[in-house]
Amino acid sequence: MTPKWLWVLVLLQLSCSDSGSCGKVLVWPMDLSHWLNTKTILEELAQRGHEVTVLVPSVSVRIDPSQPSTLNYEVFPVPSSQEDFEDLLEEIIYLWTYELPSLSLWEQIVKLNEIFGKLLFLSKQICQSAASNKTLIKKLQTSGFDILVADAIFSGGDLIAELLGIPFVYTIRFSAGYHLERHCGKMPSPLSYVPLPLGALMDRMDFMDRVKNMGLAILFDYIIPQFDSRVWNGLYTEVLGKPTTLCETMGKAEMWLIRTYWDFEFPRPYLPNFEFVGGLHCQPAKPLPEEMEAFVQSSGEHGIVVFSLGSMVKNLTEEKANLIAAALAQIPQKVLWRYKGKQPATLGPNTKLYDWIPQNDLLGHPKTKAFITHGGTNGIYEAIYHGVPMVGIPMFADQPDNIAHMKAKGAAVEVDFSRMTTNDLLGALNTVINEASYKESALRLSQIHHDQPMKPLDRAVFWIEFVMRHKGAKHLRPASHSLTWYQYHCLDVVAFLLACAALGLFIIAKCCLFCCRKLGRTEKKRKRE
Repeated sequence: MTPKWLWVLVLLQLSCSDSGSCGKVLVWPMDLSHWLNTKTILEELAQRGHEVTVLVPSVSVRIDPSQPSTLNYEVFPVPSSQEDFEDLLEEIIYLWTYELPSLSLWEQIVKLNEIFGKLLFLSKQICQSAASNKTLIKKLQTSGFDILVADAIFSGGDLIAELLGIPFVYTIRFSAGYHLERHCGKMPSPLSYVPLPLGALMDRMDFMDRVKNMGLAILFDYIIPQFDSRVWNGLYTEVLGKPTTLCETMGKAEMWLIRTYWDFEFPRPYLPNFEFVGGLHCQPAKPLPEEMEAFVQSSGEHGIVVFSLGSMVKNLTEEKANLIAAALAQIPQKVLWRYKGKQPATLGPNTKLYDWIPQNDLLGHPKTKAFITHGGTNGIYEAIYHGVPMVGIPMFADQPDNIAHMKAKGAAVEVDFSRMTTNDLLGALNTVINEASYKESALRLSQIHHDQPMKPLDRAVFWIEFVMRHKGAKHLRPASHSLTWYQYHCLDVVAFLLACAALGLFIIAKCCLFCCRKLGRTEKKRKRE
């Protein structure tokens, strides 16, 4: 580290100490692309003088404690190996990409239930390894942490926070069916116009769409509690020494930082302790490597197309790779394709393969005409940030929903990966590049993204520091957390009112019958007289 940076760090530390705002942050991260987003927040916290410690399971794939960093890492052992985790990830990707599209709905549910059962077993193993590690917990307890930052999808962070007696903040893109947000965070989600994730629906739903949305809600509200009951609730009760559930513990989160924003989301209600911080990792484009810049400039007036299916999809079948390469070879643009597999036989002279590309810098290049993407949130936000229209090839997880949002906003065309032909991909590319409306929509989303009173990263850091300063944010949590499900939906009030109405009708009926009988007796008496 240069003397200049040493002085900067010293000044930051002194400034932090003088203001009394310096704190100690503990982190329970999610791996893979989730980590890239969380890491941006943590590095900003560290730059502002906070001491940040990341809890890293020994099976972690993307988090590398050996790299120089402003963050501290606390690695704890897990019985499984890193290879086990990588094999499981590859199994999930292959299943979701190649097998599920050919299965019936019921077969898909059975397969997903099986594979996610394995993933949950590993997640529980990681959580249990940390929570039952007495040496680790004692070390954390004596370290005096002020807050814990956790990814809500990776259970266990809230449990560690409870053991340490510190407030915690979540970061999250979404949970399946918004189950965690709706039931644990109490976020309102009217099913009539808030499409649940994994349904690839839009906010303007017709009758059958609303039937599908309701069906998804019922399905997730049945399946997820089964996993919680079988996997988590007993562990949480055992570790904390009192009856509790995963959802009850998660509901104690001070803030939920959602990794989207209104440039991406459909309008919907949300709570004071939910903040949208989408695109916090995006930055202005930096100059490209010399060789890459020369290839980009050789495209002339036609420009370039950036193509990436993310870091998790490393290979495609030979048939798919050739199909895609054949389509790319027919466009006048130069193509930079991130791909580690065998070079396709149909690869055109306009297409260059790279093991890795500076995606953000390429998307910010003035010659970029389109972005072919699998639909990961990080990549989509980089495209929004730079105003680049997209061709979406969603493959698994949140990707179909992400592309559905971009289609609804006019900034993307979708191609079905399982049924895609060369002509399908070629037609989608020509549409996005040549029809001005897609570029205009992408630029409109970019303008919305940049026109905020506070940058997303600053907003995320502000709320974490806010919770640290005030030892929590209980004044932002709704009273719904203390209500039962029937109180939340006012079913007890409805039952009371129905009972009152029924009692009133009963009394009126009895009075009418009494009057009728009395009138009848009077009439009979009059007739006898």
